Amino acid sequence: MEQAVIVDAVRTPMGKRNGSLAGWHPVDLAAETLTALVERNGFDPALVDDVIMGCVSQVGEQTFNVGRNAALAAGWPETVPGVTLDRQCGSSQQAASFAAQGIMAGAYDVVIAAGVESMTRVPMGISFSQGPGKPFGEKMRARYDHRLVPQGISAEMIAEQWSLTREDLDQIAYDSQMRAHQATIEGRFASQIIPIDVDGRDEPLTGDEGIRSSTTVEILGNLKPAFKEDGIVTAGNSSQITDGAAAVLIMSETKARELGLRPRATFKAFSVTGTDPVTMLTGPIPATQIVLERAGLGIDDIGLFEVNEAFASVVGAWLQETAADWTKVNVNGGAIALGHPLGASGARLMTTLVHEMERTGTRYGLQTMCEGGGTANGTILELAG
Repeated sequence: MEQAVIVDAVRTPMGKRNGSLAGWHPVDLAAETLTALVERNGFDPALVDDVIMGCVSQVGEQTFNVGRNAALAAGWPETVPGVTLDRQCGSSQQAASFAAQGIMAGAYDVVIAAGVESMTRVPMGISFSQGPGKPFGEKMRARYDHRLVPQGISAEMIAEQWSLTREDLDQIAYDSQMRAHQATIEGRFASQIIPIDVDGRDEPLTGDEGIRSSTTVEILGNLKPAFKEDGIVTAGNSSQITDGAAAVLIMSETKARELGLRPRATFKAFSVTGTDPVTMLTGPIPATQIVLERAGLGIDDIGLFEVNEAFASVVGAWLQETAADWTKVNVNGGAIALGHPLGASGARLMTTLVHEMERTGTRYGLQTMCEGGGTANGTILELAG
């Protein structure tokens, strides 16, 4: 069976809502990541067998197949196809899984797994709110006794189920901010972020806009609950609404060697699973267990973890259940600090993970994400020799 390898991975800076990336059409923003992969690696884009792109809010500027449109916007040959998929927040992690699995099956040689979301221009939930109709039919609602709730309430339910306190959540949030700030100072993101031009500015955007380096646990503790009057989930311990794109260049090991390109990591194992769609965000726990079993590894064999910080309670529950070492998790900060541009986040986490594995010489990295509707993905990468 052919090995699927990551040759390169890039991302845009993460832009705040109504921030520096608000002027970018999401198709054009995604195209910037595709262009960067070609420029950095010097391969002919005509070799790309498919562009698999994650995007959640597929309406308006993000409809009509963003993956295909981004390839055309990048100026790639019209022979390069593209497809857009939605597994909610895990969309571009699933894109990477499909890409790697296609290579391992012999159906592809070169694939781009990518994701994009402009949450400024295409607001979260707009495809739900503007209909026509609603996504949950009566049979599904009846099955769950009409208990389906927004994700913020699910995050509160998780905090209660795992006996997490407000202090627990705010500490995770504070750590995320400080780690992202330190990573920025040390230039850890420099190899993965591509500069993006901003209208009206002389200099391009080269850093993430959402990092709050001056925050404290006390400041976070003074924020009001965001979803429940007596709750503990706040804007400060939840992921940020963000604009961004990311892309991962995946090849067969044979093709990479043929092109003179260096594999940076190999896909070792995959998982995807479902959980209760009411609490909805607990999927990373079984997804982690499954992917470890498939890889024949234990939690202590993993040197770095990327666990999407949709809400701090998701990470807190995952930490309790897996007994993972928090010092190995989201070491450069997570979505609470960097932002969560929905369909782009899976590729963003994978980009960050690959670069950090390479920087530190870490053999195994594990990525997992909770996803709306109660699904979750897991991926284990092995550093290429």
